[in-house]
This record gives sequence, C-alpha cells and structure tokens, in this order.
Amino acid sequence: MGMMTIGKLASATGVKVTTIRYYECIDLLPEPDRSKSGQRLYDQNAVERLAFIRHARDLGFSVKTVRELISLQVEPDRDCAVVDQIARRQLGEVRRRLTQLEALEAELKRMVSACEGGRIGTCSVLASLSDHETCLADDHAGAEVLASSPSLKA
Repeated sequence: MGMMTIGKLASATGVKVTTIRYYECIDLLPEPDRSKSGQRLYDQNAVERLAFIRHARDLGFSVKTVRELISLQVEPDRDCAVVDQIARRQLGEVRRRLTQLEALEAELKRMVSACEGGRIGTCSVLASLSDHETCLADDHAGAEVLASSPSLKA
C-alpha cells in the first residue's frame, strides 16, 4: 500500500478527518509528509497507529492513557506489567460507570412508570427532573460526567 490522503486514511480506519487532524495537533499521530501541493500523505504506519488509537478510544481509554500506551510500544522488551496495570485501571473505571448507569436506569424506569399520561403541566417525568429530591437515590448525581463525556468513537 502506498501513500494515501487524509480522506482515504479516514475511510480506511473509520476515523473522521477532523479527529485525525486533532490527533496530529495533540501529537498522538506524527505530522504526516506533504505532497508538493501541501496535501497530507499517510503511510501504512499511520493506518496502524490510527487503528490502535481508535480501538483504545473505543475501549474508553483517555487520550492521556493512549499517549502512555503508545510511548510504551517503543520498548518491546520491557515487562508488560505496567500495561496490565493500565488495563486493570480502565476495567475499574468501566465497572464504576456501569454502576452509575445501572442507577440511572433504575431512576429512569421509576420516572417512566410513574407517568400516567395527561398533560405536560402535570407530567410526572418533568416534575421528577425539576426536583432532585424526588429521586430514589443520589447514585446518579455523578452521571452528568457520563452524559457529557466525548464519544468514545472520537
């Protein structure tokens, strides 16, 4: 496979062009070579690096952690215990988020089951959203972090 443009790289990896540029800007991807006309040109190494980044991001690893994992790749003879520790830390974070999501699910089910139809002015779902005191548990208070998190596909 020869050199490819950013559009072809995006197609090959399923990563948006804007995200590829962002990864270059924050030095997750090295600055690509340019054609005489200034067009970005990528090789197979860029495809492999971008696929690695995308998979790690799909698994929820932060950009900071992805950077750490990439830096570890250049030391193939090093003990992989540090990588295992990073993966275990991510697993713990996923479990924490699952617990939050389960609490959110229970609260939303309760809100929906309380709905008896009628008019907006007497809507129990809107009333529940307006008054946090009506919630069964406070477990979902940190869930806004989940809701505001950038897409894992970014």
